[in-house]
Amino acid sequence: MTEGKIVSVFSICLLVSGCVSSRIEESREALTGLVGDEAMVILGRASYNDHETEESFTECIVDILAKGDRPIRLIPESEFKDSLYPWFEPRTAPTSADELSRLFAQPGVQNQIDQSNVRYLAWIDGDTIIVDQGGSMSCTLSTFGGGCFGMSYWEQDASYEASIWDLQNLSAAGQISADANGTSYLAGLVVPIPILARPGNAACKGLANQLRDFVVGDE
Repeated sequence: MTEGKIVSVFSICLLVSGCVSSRIEESREALTGLVGDEAMVILGRASYNDHETEESFTECIVDILAKGDRPIRLIPESEFKDSLYPWFEPRTAPTSADELSRLFAQPGVQNQIDQSNVRYLAWIDGDTIIVDQGGSMSCTLSTFGGGCFGMSYWEQDASYEASIWDLQNLSAAGQISADANGTSYLAGLVVPIPILARPGNAACKGLANQLRDFVVGDE
């Protein structure tokens, strides 16, 4: 069963921050649900180079999922990786969601997963990059005082995807993608005034909330 849908598209503009537009999409391949004390683990892509998913982003998702009206029991990433030693060592660790199937086929992995009582694994892949920037600002300092004048801006794009795996039967359950775009400004009127957009934060909140609905469902 495969079902794809656009969950939400929204824009937020505040006087004290930049404008952020977000888009959340979901594709489901299987029914999901948590029973009893079943847990979930969040793993960030780690390719051991400049293209790793930011640890702060996965920590943001964990913080949201662990709180609220429908908290999810989460197993720390480090604890999960330690329980599957040596399969998450730098030389052998999967570097993409597609490589998880290779990991699950290794002898002994299923037994270790069963002992941890982890039902779902969410593999987070993506990053936040600057796609455009411009403007100019100059600052001066003299015996009569100083200040900054001008304006600069930078546009960021945050694009992330969560691949959800059901560890009970070691199969893919679906994917959720979050894309957010925002432009920040630094205005110089004597004192520099930052007007910051936080697309990464918007992508985190959208992805985490949709991930909760995907795994737990409406209660």
